[in-house]
Amino acid sequence: MRIGLLGAGRIGSLHAGTLSADDRVEGLVVADVDPDRAAAVAARHGAEAADPDDLFERVDAVVIASSTDTHVPYLLRAAERRLPVFCEKPIALDLPTTRRAMEAADAAGIPVQVGFQRRFDAEHLTARSLIESGAAGDLYLVHSMTHDPEPPPREYIPRSGGFHKDTLVHDIDAVRYVTGREVVEVYADGAVLVDPVFAEFGDHDVAVVTLRLDGGVPAVLTASRRQPLGYDVRMTVYGSKDTLGIGYGPGLPVHRLVDDHVPDDAPPSFIERFAGAYRAEMAAFLDVAAGRRPTPCSIRDAYEVLRVAEACDRSYAEHRPVSLEEVT
Repeated sequence: MRIGLLGAGRIGSLHAGTLSADDRVEGLVVADVDPDRAAAVAARHGAEAADPDDLFERVDAVVIASSTDTHVPYLLRAAERRLPVFCEKPIALDLPTTRRAMEAADAAGIPVQVGFQRRFDAEHLTARSLIESGAAGDLYLVHSMTHDPEPPPREYIPRSGGFHKDTLVHDIDAVRYVTGREVVEVYADGAVLVDPVFAEFGDHDVAVVTLRLDGGVPAVLTASRRQPLGYDVRMTVYGSKDTLGIGYGPGLPVHRLVDDHVPDDAPPSFIERFAGAYRAEMAAFLDVAAGRRPTPCSIRDAYEVLRVAEACDRSYAEHRPVSLEEVT
């Protein structure tokens, strides 16, 4: 297969390395709005560089890792050519645009895999398996957290979609995936405690979200824009037979008071924490593109996650619980 990669930034460069090392990829074509950046990434990985407008005619499938505002236009181009698509999250920052992309993909009959990489993390997969098999027993409670080492640059904040859509969507999707349950109600709260610049854009940098899952199981999500000891992603699932911990291995970015230990090997960013998951999701996409498996994370999954994030936005703004039935 010849794969087209749209976007040569940080995540695009990561995918370029993974794709170029896979024997199933006969050729890799890299495109970016910055031709020099595309050429540099292509040269580094033995790939070809192209203009984004020309790429679709030269490949068998596309990986969209460009800026969010280009995701749907590129996906629609791929649908016109009936090319399988991998698209980084989010598809779009609003539900109507996401639905438009979903309908175009359905009409074209193409598979679309969305980049929620935690679905491919070994610990998340193991937890899902234990819950599916009944080994964990009845679920009582879920706690998921994402705490970034540093806030994003100022210029990123107004185009991020806000804390719920930018960061907590990963936790929302992970909770849905690991538990196999849907969200029926949310309550979101938070504050601006890390950097006052977030308040200028109506955003916040510390968040607590309570989800009510179907069957009545509560899930608590916490997030912040600064974790001084490193990138911190964890999930704990409490069941009647077992308690499952994700992300509690070596390098846990927590100062352990019992032995006064401060970790010196905590992952500095999401790239390092989920390196294996990023490789696994791209390997899965090559199977999807070749027709060997169904997509493991569809646009419908992304749409449902965005519905929950929209409910969180409404709950935070109105300071009340919001049912998912309100968000259509």
